[in-house]
Amino acid sequence: MTNKSIGFIGGGRVAKIVLQGWKKAGRIPANIVVTDNDADVLGKLQNEFQNIETIIDDPKRCAASDIVFIGLHPPVIGGVLQEIRSVIKPSAIIVSLSPKISIAKISDGLGGFKNIARIIPNAPSIVNQGYNPAAFSPDISAESKQIILELFRPLGDIPEVAEELLEAYALFTAMGPTYFWFQLYELQELIASFGISSKAIQDGLPKMLNGAVKTMYESGLTPAEVMNLIPVKPLAEEEPIIKEYYRNRLTALYKKLKS
Repeated sequence: MTNKSIGFIGGGRVAKIVLQGWKKAGRIPANIVVTDNDADVLGKLQNEFQNIETIIDDPKRCAASDIVFIGLHPPVIGGVLQEIRSVIKPSAIIVSLSPKISIAKISDGLGGFKNIARIIPNAPSIVNQGYNPAAFSPDISAESKQIILELFRPLGDIPEVAEELLEAYALFTAMGPTYFWFQLYELQELIASFGISSKAIQDGLPKMLNGAVKTMYESGLTPAEVMNLIPVKPLAEEEPIIKEYYRNRLTALYKKLKS
């Protein structure tokens, strides 16, 4: 793992996912400082990751690191870039973990700085099963790019994609688990009430899901043929409603992210 200093501007969910993924993999870097404007958020991180340094509401302190992760909501990023631009090292690597704000806008906000990457993390990185698409500035150094790839490989896959696709990946891989988790937890609870043990559910549920996905892509069947493999479909009447939710909600959100 890198021996370079790392600063996280924003100590929320994304920072925790990345830190926990490194910790689980036994690859957490030695020199990490995290800032946030919420003392409770920082306190929880400090309790969980004793070797990191936390500092309340001081983006400049973190921005003076060798690698600077920006994990903030898009509306506030512009102001933070203006605040930190004077302390960014010429050799630093800036990594945005947010959708919507492009590499070009980050560069402009930092006065023309070029060593920039954008990554859209997804939650399974917390157990080293992430799928974290990355886009890199055309001007990023080969060494910097390799450093970022090596930092994220312990968390799972880090495919390089075109930057204009990152917002689509935000809806796909980053938010994707939320489309299913509430259903899977409900299914788990119901199946337990029918008498199947927790151990059996923990064994069977992942295998059922993995098999279902492999059937989609490895059976050679059309979507209609795949869905016709099982004659009883308890939620068939609700399928049109659920599909409409997908089309309406995700299309609207995608347009918002791309605006």
